[in-house]
Amino acid sequence: VYVEAFIPVAKHVEVQVIGDGKENYVHLGERDCSVQRKNQKLIEEAPCAALSEERREKICNDAVKVAKASNYRSAGTIEFLVDKHRNFYFMEMNTRIQVEHPVTEMVTGVDLVKLQLKVAMGEALPFKQEDISINGHAIEFRINAENPYKNFMPSPGKITQYLAPGGFGVRIESACYTNYTIPPYYDSMVAKLIVHEPTREESIMTGIRALSEYLVLGIDTTIPFHLRLLNNHIFRSGEFNTKFLEKYNIMDDNNQ
Repeated sequence: VYVEAFIPVAKHVEVQVIGDGKENYVHLGERDCSVQRKNQKLIEEAPCAALSEERREKICNDAVKVAKASNYRSAGTIEFLVDKHRNFYFMEMNTRIQVEHPVTEMVTGVDLVKLQLKVAMGEALPFKQEDISINGHAIEFRINAENPYKNFMPSPGKITQYLAPGGFGVRIESACYTNYTIPPYYDSMVAKLIVHEPTREESIMTGIRALSEYLVLGIDTTIPFHLRLLNNHIFRSGEFNTKFLEKYNIMDDNNQ
């Protein structure tokens, strides 16, 4: 008989770890991935605004213990559920680079993909835990070919015009361009937009600016959803959980 804790309301918080199999294991902070739709992440940010420094240190150190206990050699993510009392519970480990790794790269200055390849080649980590510091706040927006006004209905097709935003604090990861066709067979992601600023509030403002400048014509995208979310008072407070979008229809003008 397996008995598990039932956690009706929780945040999804994950910790980025990397180990070289040579007794060197470190974490690179945590990410808040609680904004989800049907268990699919839509926005990720680092660090988690709802964690105290004490809780942050505890959850990150416990993640390192998991990596060390398994003699892990690679980049990976230890995933937790965090309840309203800030107690956290191990959920799973993803033994790979994740879509949201850029937010960790932005706040740590560490190239995780490059580092993962070096570790795979047998090299030792070039730093210790005390060398890692978290600087500022980063948010990643998954821009998908979906129509948020029609219950996120898929919107494959040809992009007739594509112009990505730029400027300080803005990073784009995308393979799209004008006349590129989004196929209906695979993941609907068009791009990842990452913003990085000294504070969470400044990151939100830069996100609003960058999303407003993002031009993708010919298909529908989730850009309008992201803009509404950034202006939502509950999201701004940081006190949201994985049930947030089930409870509040962000596309409804009454839920701002």
